Amino acid sequence: MKRSKQVVLASMRKNWRPLTYTPITAAFASIALSGCSDNDQDAVIYQSLDDCLDDNPSYSEECRSAYQFALQESSRTAPKYNSEYDCEAEFGDNACIQPRGQNWFMPAMAGFMFARMLNNNNYYSQPMYYSRYPGSIFYDRWTTADGRDYGNRYKKAKVRVNRDSMKPKPTVSRTISRGGFGSTVSAKSSWGSSRSSSGSKGWGG
Repeated sequence: MKRSKQVVLASMRKNWRPLTYTPITAAFASIALSGCSDNDQDAVIYQSLDDCLDDNPSYSEECRSAYQFALQESSRTAPKYNSEYDCEAEFGDNACIQPRGQNWFMPAMAGFMFARMLNNNNYYSQPMYYSRYPGSIFYDRWTTADGRDYGNRYKKAKVRVNRDSMKPKPTVSRTISRGGFGSTVSAKSSWGSSRSSSGSKGWGG
């Protein structure tokens, strides 16, 4: 693995502290599996765990659980590419990693979405990405693993999330070529990030 991959991976895993399977972690899993009952939900996108901790000093355990859960979801749902070149052609130089023991590449998680459900004390989390390539349609814009665009990337971005976008993302088990993820982002951006994508085709399965 190149030094650049080691640097990106280390950054992605900064402050990732192993946690026991607490009720809070279970709450994330429950929300991810069942969705939520409200059509719209306020959420915040953080670039790092430290940003979440600084913004929510009374919810440090929730921030850590959200970050850990997002990392786990990233490895399961992020787009996967046959080559480093194909991945970096969409996400930019040094933005992709090759998991140990795998022959494919994926974008490193660049941030995570954090939301508290309005109808209970559960929390929702998912990984977020952006492209470092200026020619990309999602250059410097927050994007989910299934290609939803949530606007310009900031250290802390407040967004509205609808019920459909909170549904569990499909597990990605096949690779795509360069341009595939950008096409998905372009299509979903034209619908609007709050609209359902149930009729779209992804790369899971």
